[in-house]
Amino acid sequence: MENCSDFLPLLGPDASRILKNLDDPADLVRASAVSHAWRKFLITNGFCKNLCLKMFSEISRVAQVIEVSNMTEPFEVGSNSSLEWESLKRDHRVYAHLAHSFKSLGTKDCILDAISASSTDNYPEESINNTLEASDRVEGRASYWSSKGETNPEVPETLTYRLVSRLCVITEISIQPLKAFFQFGSPIYSAKAVRFRMGYLKKPLEAGNDHMDESSAGHRYIEDNFISAYVSPEFPLAQDNSLQKFKLPEPVLCIGGILQVELLGRVQRQEFDGLFYICVSHVKVIGRPLLPTFDVEILDRPGESGKCILKYNPSAECCISPARSDEDKASVSPLGAVEVMINSLQWNVAVVGDYESDEEPTLCQNH
Repeated sequence: MENCSDFLPLLGPDASRILKNLDDPADLVRASAVSHAWRKFLITNGFCKNLCLKMFSEISRVAQVIEVSNMTEPFEVGSNSSLEWESLKRDHRVYAHLAHSFKSLGTKDCILDAISASSTDNYPEESINNTLEASDRVEGRASYWSSKGETNPEVPETLTYRLVSRLCVITEISIQPLKAFFQFGSPIYSAKAVRFRMGYLKKPLEAGNDHMDESSAGHRYIEDNFISAYVSPEFPLAQDNSLQKFKLPEPVLCIGGILQVELLGRVQRQEFDGLFYICVSHVKVIGRPLLPTFDVEILDRPGESGKCILKYNPSAECCISPARSDEDKASVSPLGAVEVMINSLQWNVAVVGDYESDEEPTLCQNH
């Protein structure tokens, strides 16, 4: 049987329409390994980037891609064609790995630390930092954040957190209202509803000033500098002392690593002073951080507000396996772990290979 010819040129414009329907990055990588012509077609037309955009529209904010071990800068019009090709190949590699990361299984708690609360009744005893504790009691004492009291039950509150990565895929957020067992009747100080905002800070936090809920100045700093790129629907919050889970309609790619929890409305009046309060015992954010493989740098240049640089570290990709939840880890056998490792190595070899040997690959070979 003679070698089969490459039928890609015969498809013409239909080739793009067919390949755009592929929704698995592994399929695009396999397609790019078919022949020089296929690889050039996929790279030149940016299919891996388009797949990432299809998965998360937030990728449109990426203005530039950097590969840490290969600092090839984006080419300029009229520059050397070989530099242009190297730049396109780099983008293909980076976006292929990014799409692969999006598809990888495994989640974890994504909060790094608490930054600021819109108000705090008694600092530090009732600080936002207490919401990072999984238990609602620490050393026999209640662990919670409390707002200041208000006569108007419609006054909202905001809790601001920093996530473990400036690039996180967030799927679910949980809130546990406080049940004040130390007060008569054990009232529950929940909000009426909750809403989530994700984005970035225009100006980074100053060193040594990460926790700022001790003063209204800290909250004003956050409000003046926080840019919200995503706003969730409003979710009703039950007046119940349980960790209430709120699954986002679709996974959200948070570029910038800042989460705001908006607590809307108050339902419980404190008997002592007759004021309405909101109190939260615990906040948990479930998702997939993309560090150390990927990171972003927010741009602060004229005309590029909201844009970012996507940084990819290939050495980190080779040294880590996909993130897994505790349940996933418990279910993986030693042989299963080896299989994950082998698959990861095969992926890296496939996506990085240039397939530029002297012998042209073909779809069919002699038998």
